[in-house]
Amino acid sequence: MCGIVGIFGSEKPSDELRKQIIEMGKKIRHRGPDWSGVKMIHQGAIAHERLAIVDPESGEQPLCHLISASDSSSSSELTLAVNGEIYNHLELREHLTVDYTFKTKSDCECILPLYLEHGTTGIKSALNQLKGMFGFVLHDGRDNSFLAVRDYMGIIPLYIGWGSDGSVHIASELKAINEHCVQFQCFPPGHMYSSKDNKFVQWYNPIWHDEDLIPTSDAHLSLTDLRQAFTDSVERRMMSDVPWGVLLSGGLDSSLVASVACRLLKEGKVSAPGGSVGNFGGNLHSFCIGLENSPDLAAAKKVASFLGTIHHTYTFTVQEGLDAVSDVIYALETYDTTTIRAATPMYLMSRKIKALGVKMVLSGEGADEIFGGYLYFHKGE
Repeated sequence: MCGIVGIFGSEKPSDELRKQIIEMGKKIRHRGPDWSGVKMIHQGAIAHERLAIVDPESGEQPLCHLISASDSSSSSELTLAVNGEIYNHLELREHLTVDYTFKTKSDCECILPLYLEHGTTGIKSALNQLKGMFGFVLHDGRDNSFLAVRDYMGIIPLYIGWGSDGSVHIASELKAINEHCVQFQCFPPGHMYSSKDNKFVQWYNPIWHDEDLIPTSDAHLSLTDLRQAFTDSVERRMMSDVPWGVLLSGGLDSSLVASVACRLLKEGKVSAPGGSVGNFGGNLHSFCIGLENSPDLAAAKKVASFLGTIHHTYTFTVQEGLDAVSDVIYALETYDTTTIRAATPMYLMSRKIKALGVKMVLSGEGADEIFGGYLYFHKGE
């Protein structure tokens, strides 16, 4: 995914701020190796480290929009930097009620006209229209205010901190802001932070936040609806202008995702995995990694053979895994044992996948969290 950094309300001179935010952006450039963008604003700056998935040719960020054609100054400009994907951006474009001319085909640009349409007071309604995963900062030059927003599930990482001079720092990873803040925290999922209120506001509040309404029996859960919701979810995420593939461990979760992706491709409901660049054509590539003779490798090979994917099997040694642990900890910013154990082979495999020119993959991650698949859920830990 991409990386974003924002500094707001700083007392530093503009040249010092630019140097600072460039250095902050470098610390998370691994999130966005394709392009780096910086936009200076009043008493602040916004930076974006881009991984180009949609509109690789013209979708650079930060995205800027002059609200008044007669006023070309920064006091009439919106500046936006987004880490994430908005899957229903084409639908949102069709139903706008404000006069707005899109400059790119980026899925993220739709946030700018939505903000113009709803304003700060109605932004909660606008955010609930977004289907996707996102963390973003938006600066309004008209009153030098800003918004920071994180998606409803917290899929996209986001952190916020406060400097000794009262400045606010936002970043995709903590390593970008910790040196410049006297206080910082994880940005809560489903919340927004407005400089006008100087507080977090929960914009996402579905009925299932009430534990009494969580479906726990067949009387409350439609398996047909669940199947359709799952299929729709996979289809939305097959939005890419670059070569993509699927991670395949041979387990239930990743196998279902790969199966639905294959079916949708055969039915012609989504674009081919090659996107608009590369030479992957209509072939779906699947990837798996494990230690030598790992049962996952054998299971994944069977699933790939059944689905007809072009399958890639990678192996690693225990020593190679140990060598990578420090890099994994630095990237994830956690010492959680189970997270690192799972992420280490994923880290090694991702490097190999990148070498093939694949820039986006689908996976079965998230299913165990949603459906209680982890062993400690059953043990009540």
